[in-house]
Amino acid sequence: MSIRRTGKVRGGAAVAVAAVLAFTLAGCGGGGGDDGKPKASGQPSPSASPANGSQPAPGANKSAAPAEILATSNGAAGIVLTINSAVRESGGFITISGQIKNGGSEAFVQLATWRGEELKANDGSVAGATLVDKVGKKRYYVLRDTESRCLCTTGITRIGAGESIPFFAQFPAPPTSTTEVDFNLPTFATATIKISG
Repeated sequence: MSIRRTGKVRGGAAVAVAAVLAFTLAGCGGGGGDDGKPKASGQPSPSASPANGSQPAPGANKSAAPAEILATSNGAAGIVLTINSAVRESGGFITISGQIKNGGSEAFVQLATWRGEELKANDGSVAGATLVDKVGKKRYYVLRDTESRCLCTTGITRIGAGESIPFFAQFPAPPTSTTEVDFNLPTFATATIKISG
């Protein structure tokens, strides 16, 4: 009888230990947030407020292939610009984002004309991009922070053959009645895009 009792106690202790271990492991393996969502990695997003001036790394998310394509535009040496989103933000600005792909067989060195003529400090950027509201007859330039840095992707110096890199640029938002704008980056054909949001 004492053997049976000892067996039951040991079996019960094993179950209790297993339950404690399972509970402990479940508590350690969470996503990090109190709401069950993973915490942000600290990488700024293209739609970050223009006041902070932060920008994502130019090579980030190279493998990500956004599903929606608003427009494509061909440039020099087999370079293709694809616009995946044009989102009107609550802060009174619009964020354009997409991909620049080198469809050629050789590496492409970024052209100085992409950065715009007025800001030489923004090397390797797409600060020379503009938006045109044809209905309102107005041209919009890429927003700058208080230190004259563009609120756009910077650090694009070279695009390898077959490589795609993400880009973004933020502009003052046209009136809400404007639903379509022309996007232009020097050396690329003009692309007409629809604004969402």
